[in-house]
Amino acid sequence: MGKRLYKTAKSAVVIFYRIMCFIFPVKKTRVVFDSSLGKSYAGNPRHIYECLVANGYDMKWDCIWFYEKEKYSIPGMSRQVRYGRLRYLYYMATAKIWVFDSRQPEFLIRRKGTYYIQTWHGTPLKKLALDMEDVFMVGESDIDTYKELFAKNVHTWDYLISQNPFSSSTFRRAFDFQKEMLEIGYPRNDILFRENTPDGIRRYRKELGLPQDKKVILYAPTFRDDEYSEDDRYKFQPQISFGKMREELGDEYVVIVKYHYLIMDSVDWSPYEGFIYHFDQSHDIAELFLVSDMLITDYSSVMFDYSILNRPMFFFAYDFYKYKNELRGFYFSYRGEMPGPISSTTEELIQDIKNYDPKEYEEKYLHFHEKYNSIDDGEASGRVLELINALIPCKRPDLYYENE
Repeated sequence: MGKRLYKTAKSAVVIFYRIMCFIFPVKKTRVVFDSSLGKSYAGNPRHIYECLVANGYDMKWDCIWFYEKEKYSIPGMSRQVRYGRLRYLYYMATAKIWVFDSRQPEFLIRRKGTYYIQTWHGTPLKKLALDMEDVFMVGESDIDTYKELFAKNVHTWDYLISQNPFSSSTFRRAFDFQKEMLEIGYPRNDILFRENTPDGIRRYRKELGLPQDKKVILYAPTFRDDEYSEDDRYKFQPQISFGKMREELGDEYVVIVKYHYLIMDSVDWSPYEGFIYHFDQSHDIAELFLVSDMLITDYSSVMFDYSILNRPMFFFAYDFYKYKNELRGFYFSYRGEMPGPISSTTEELIQDIKNYDPKEYEEKYLHFHEKYNSIDDGEASGRVLELINALIPCKRPDLYYENE
C-alpha cells in the first residue's frame, strides 16, 4: 500500500511539472540555485550567488534559493522556496538559469530556453559514474541502470565547471559530458584567496565559536558507499579514537568534524565538549578551511581545495585496500601523490601530527598544486557571472512577481 501511494504521488508530481512547463513561459531573468539538493547554503552555487549580489544583479534578476528544512540567512534580494514542494516545481519550470552542484531528480527535464549550469562539487580521486565497475550506494542495485540514468541526467547539463585539466578530461569520460566545459577553477575557493588573512581567520573563528588560543584540526572524511542504515541513511562510522586524540592533543588542539553532505547520522558529541566542534551541512566548508591549521581526510575531494592554503594535510586511510579494490577505486596513485602522511590507526595519525615536517612533503605538495590548483585564482565566481549575464538577454529588472 505504501509503495503504491508513493508511486501515485510521484506520478502526480511529474504531471504537475509537465503541466507547468506547458502553461507558464520561461521567465527571462529568473535564476534558481541550490546546494546539495537544498541541504545547505554552501559550495559553488553560494559563492556564485554572492558574487551576483556583490555586483548588484540581485536587484535586476529574480533569484530563488531552494532549501530543504529551514530557511537560510542569505544576503541580497533573493527569495527562498522549500525544496520539492509545488512552488519549487513552478520555479524550476519557469527559470531561465539553473545553478546546482549535484544531480537533480530525473523528471526535471530542462526546457527549451532554460540553461543548466552544473557546478559539481569536487575534483575526483575516487572513480565516478561510467568509470565505476559496481555500485553499492543507497537506492542503487544495478550498475548498468545507474550508469544509464546518470548519463541521461548529465545530458541535460549545458555547462559543467571544472577545477583543472585533470577534472575536465575525467568528467568528459566518466559523465559522458558533451557540451561546454568551464575550466575556470571553483567559485567556492574564491574565499580562500580573499579571506586568508589574520583578521579574516580571527573573524571566522569568533563567528564559529572556536577558541583563538588553540590550533584547529579539520576532520572531513567522505562517506562509504556500503555503510548505511535500514532506512537508507548513510552512517558516520570513522575508525578513529577521538578519546585518544583528546588525550594526546587536547592541550594544544581542538577538532572540527564535518561530515559528507550525504551522511545524516545524529551523533552525540557532548562527551567531547570543548574538544570536538561539529558543524552540520548548513555551514560552508570553505569557512572551516580558513579557520583550520591542518586537515585530516581520507579520499574526499576536500584535499584539492584545502591544498590551496599550503597547510598540512594528513590522510587517515584505515580501509585503503577495501576502498581501492572493492568500493570505488582511484584515478591515480593514492600513496604516490598524497602530499602528506598516510596512516591507518589513530596512534599512527597522532604521531604523524606530532612529528610533521613540511620539508618532507614539499616536492609532492608542489606537484599537487601544479596538477590540481593551477587555475584557482579567486576569480571563478566572476567568470560564471559573466556567463549568466550573457545568457540573460534583458538587463533591466523584470518586475513581474507572482502572488506568494
